[in-house]
Amino acid sequence: MIKLIRPITKLMPEGAKVMINHIDIRVTGRVQGVYFRASARDIAVSMGIKGFVKNEADGSVYLEAEGNPEQLDRFLRWCKEGPSLALVKDVKVSTSPIQHFKDFVIR
Repeated sequence: MIKLIRPITKLMPEGAKVMINHIDIRVTGRVQGVYFRASARDIAVSMGIKGFVKNEADGSVYLEAEGNPEQLDRFLRWCKEGPSLALVKDVKVSTSPIQHFKDFVIR
C-alpha cells in the first residue's frame, strides 16, 4: 500500500473516525479516447472516492482523488490497468493537501 501523508480525520455518522488522504495521479500510455475518464469516474463513485479526472495536452490523464487509504489503494490498482481499451504504461503518484471535494467529476 502507498504511504500517504497529510491525513485528516473525518467524523462519520456512527462516531467512527476515518483517515482521508489526497493523491495526485498521472497515467500515461494509450489512455485517451478509450473511455478512461468515464470509467475512472464510475469506479471512483462506486468506491466512494471524491475528486476529478481530466485529459492533458501531452496525451496523459491526470486525476486527483480523496478517500481513505484502502479506497485509494484499490483505485490506484485500477488506474494501473484502466478500462479494457487502455494500454497503461506508467502511473505516477504524489500526495497533496486535502481539497475537500464533494464528488468525483470529469473535467
